[in-house]
Amino acid sequence: MDLFGVLNMICGLALFLYGMHVMGEGLSRMSGGKLESILERLTQSRIRAVLLGAAVTAVIQSSSATTVMVVGFVNSGIMRLSQAAGVIMGANIGTTITSWILSLTGIESSNIVLRLLKPSSFTPVLAIVGVGFLLFTKSEKKHNIGTILIGFTVLMCGMQMMSDAVKPLADVPEFTSILLKFTNPVLGMLAGLLLTAVIQSSSASVGILQALCVTGAVTYGAALPIIMGQNIGTCVTAILSGIGASKNARRAALIHLYFNIIGTVLFMTVFYAINAVFPFAFLTQPANAAGIAVIHTVFNVLATLVLLPFSHGLERLATLTIRDDEQAERIDDFQLLDERFLATPAFAVDQCRVVAARMAELTQEAIFEAIDLIDGGEFSEEKAERIEALETKIDRYEDNLGTYMVKLSRAQLSREDGHTVSVLLHSISDFERISDHAVNLLDSAREMNDKKLTFSPMAASELHVFAQAVRDIVKRSTDCFLRSDVELARTVEPLEACIDELNVTIKSRHIERLTNGQCTIQLGFVLTDISTNFERVSDHCSNIAIYQIQVPKDEYDAHEYLLNIQRQDHEEFDREELRYEQFYRLPQ
Repeated sequence: MDLFGVLNMICGLALFLYGMHVMGEGLSRMSGGKLESILERLTQSRIRAVLLGAAVTAVIQSSSATTVMVVGFVNSGIMRLSQAAGVIMGANIGTTITSWILSLTGIESSNIVLRLLKPSSFTPVLAIVGVGFLLFTKSEKKHNIGTILIGFTVLMCGMQMMSDAVKPLADVPEFTSILLKFTNPVLGMLAGLLLTAVIQSSSASVGILQALCVTGAVTYGAALPIIMGQNIGTCVTAILSGIGASKNARRAALIHLYFNIIGTVLFMTVFYAINAVFPFAFLTQPANAAGIAVIHTVFNVLATLVLLPFSHGLERLATLTIRDDEQAERIDDFQLLDERFLATPAFAVDQCRVVAARMAELTQEAIFEAIDLIDGGEFSEEKAERIEALETKIDRYEDNLGTYMVKLSRAQLSREDGHTVSVLLHSISDFERISDHAVNLLDSAREMNDKKLTFSPMAASELHVFAQAVRDIVKRSTDCFLRSDVELARTVEPLEACIDELNVTIKSRHIERLTNGQCTIQLGFVLTDISTNFERVSDHCSNIAIYQIQVPKDEYDAHEYLLNIQRQDHEEFDREELRYEQFYRLPQ
């Protein structure tokens, strides 16, 4: 092979790996995170876990990606270690689909039907359709299909280029002598292990082996141990992803490793023991792409059938390797924001939504407890500490979610997921500010308690109405956020306008009482602080609702939305505002 042949082989390998990556990304976006969500929930049965692991891997075309995802599930507490074992075994079966697709390149026949199955016959059509979808349609679904078709075409072109580049090696004695050394089971296994560990994909390394088969120099005797080693080499990705994770997450990665090591040792021991007594004639024959796919599939299916009944033994072995200490590991919401999920952006968006929903619920709890201290509730340091602890935790939610979503926004998100991330990023800032106002209200309640201050009956009655309106707007904005309910979001702004009126009226009434000597200046300062915080809480609630309405329409200016309401004749808005004003009427 000359220099240009080497360059062609490298180019073919690059196209092959890139095509596999593009196709996998397209398939993942096409699933929209649904497969990952199903995998998360439906793994109670070991058999079902195996089937789901195989199905998800067959779709996203990467056992490494599935296993890394499982490590993330276990690290986040979403999945138990016992559930992970079955999924990991299924992932090894699912990854064999790629080798069967690649084996189509070896079809040689004059039969028109069989020739149509050969990729060189149908990939040009797929390329034309894929480019058409990408260039001439606006549908996101069709774009994803186009990406899958282009990825598959590039993958097959790369495979063909590799095969064409290595064909001359059939006449190179040095190349043949190197491959003969791989008939030694240990050397062959190490070669497969190292190749797969470097490129971190058993599907890709099996594809390279299938490409080398066109030389006729790769015998089944050399291919078999290489394939065994490839199954062990693919564990490197999961092992690396387990670094810094929880003990159970690292154990999940070890289960993957132990499964493949034990399966390989058992398979090779039994196979070569039988071969020593009854020699297999096919071992000396040249391997082909279909034969490689058969070996790859048979090994993974047999290993799963043999080791699945002993999955608890694999768990125990992993637990003995990574032992528990006296301090139990604690799982919290922030572990759902696992960086391993960034490889499957649609699922990562779902995890952000779950964590943001928890933040919203905690914010509602904090502000409601603070309002209760103002609106007739009995002050206690225990309640005060609870509100302060909630505010501190909510700050952590904003920091963690914000950092994670900035990383997530760099991924290729679907239009819908992009909108979701935008809504979440905008909303968590407002929820955090609402929790700050909860602490401000707590300070006012503490001041009144320490100085033994009490409002007049009329001021207390007015504050009670004001507090009820604020509770209502917080509940509405939180619910519309949790349910992504645009219709409910539309009811928030009229209530916010009503609260603005309440704020102005209560302050003017306070000045009137102050002038008449019915209220003290000290209480007036407290009342002003409370009403200002109430009004600002309603402003943040308004922002949260507006994001729900505007972002899906690719509009991000809340101020412009409010101006539009003021400019236009919104009879429905006016009716809603009047209804709120009648409901939250101040006592006379």
